[in-house]
Amino acid sequence: MAAQPQHRKTLVAVAGEASGDLIGAAALAPLVNNIELRGVGGPALAGIGMDRLADSERLAVRGYVEAISRLPDILRLRHDLLKNLRSSPPDLYLGLDAPDFNLGVARRMRALGVKTAHLVCPTIWAWRPERRDGIAAAVEHLFCLFPFEPALFKGTNTQAHFVGHPMADQISPSIDRAAAKRALGLDDQRPLLAVLPGSRAGEIQRLGRPFLASALDFLRRGWQVVLPVASAQGRQRLLEDPSLRAQTVAALDAGLVLPEWSPGLSHRAMAAADLGLIASGTATLEAALHGLPMVIGYRVPPLTAMIMKRKAIVDRVGLPNLLTGQDLADELLQDRCEGSALTESLQRLWDDAPRRARVVEAFADLHRALRQGCAGQVTARLSEILDDSRRH
Repeated sequence: MAAQPQHRKTLVAVAGEASGDLIGAAALAPLVNNIELRGVGGPALAGIGMDRLADSERLAVRGYVEAISRLPDILRLRHDLLKNLRSSPPDLYLGLDAPDFNLGVARRMRALGVKTAHLVCPTIWAWRPERRDGIAAAVEHLFCLFPFEPALFKGTNTQAHFVGHPMADQISPSIDRAAAKRALGLDDQRPLLAVLPGSRAGEIQRLGRPFLASALDFLRRGWQVVLPVASAQGRQRLLEDPSLRAQTVAALDAGLVLPEWSPGLSHRAMAAADLGLIASGTATLEAALHGLPMVIGYRVPPLTAMIMKRKAIVDRVGLPNLLTGQDLADELLQDRCEGSALTESLQRLWDDAPRRARVVEAFADLHRALRQGCAGQVTARLSEILDDSRRH
């Protein structure tokens, strides 16, 4: 008697921005020939054959104001997605970051008996620890980028797996800084400061003045300085915003390198630089993975700072400091984040060669710990989950 054809499992994935789209596509590509894949994704997921119910651009919002303005469309998307999922339940629902959207949908799917998984553990270890129980209620399998995160879900019904960080796989552990300088058209014999004031409009507005002031200080000291903008809009803001334009022009006149935006620009600048002045956020981890000694600066509106301080459960904010438990990078926050203080902190770091060597060594250790083949690990776990659902 001929064997019956095996039922193809259905996986629905929802990515909220480019990073989720990319890592989702990398993890799901080896599985697509054996599953039905649909959901919300960007060009990378579309490229591996996802049947897209919507483009992930509809979920990609930055900041509270944009989130509020986009809320009606996001709610429509959620309604349409849930309607689709209820009419044709998948075997597995996979959230790719975007926790505010995905965890609510996952909770409803789990109530229907659909297996649920989520890639990227929300930062409950930094603030709002009360979210843990909500995550555990929504997600059966949680893929964690940092090695200490699985322990946070001990005692819950969530299986948390450390899979490594995708950036640690993408960034080479061996970097030729002189060659990277030359690739940017810079002098490989002179020190280079990379200045990254963030990607969001509010970050550039709040950090532009102190970061540019410090950049100008280093230009006057004979350094090369590159400011690799995170977007074409960010570059335009530096050149045209009335509160930043004069300072930007003065820095350009003194030799600031302000390249046109292109993909991977910030990574190329980090690979070339000898020091970094970095806005708190993911860029600090990127800099650490490039072995770049840095000073971290950040400002948020006073009310936001008060709320975050009340909710915070850690003393540090920079990811390299949090992940290593060491004060590897000075953190100058709020009123302390001003030009002369940033310059002084950077100069101290440059003058202390033994300290810089210790920082670089600690960053190399961190890189090795996070370089685990993230996409392949997620692929293997997803395959196990789908196989398990096939047996039931």
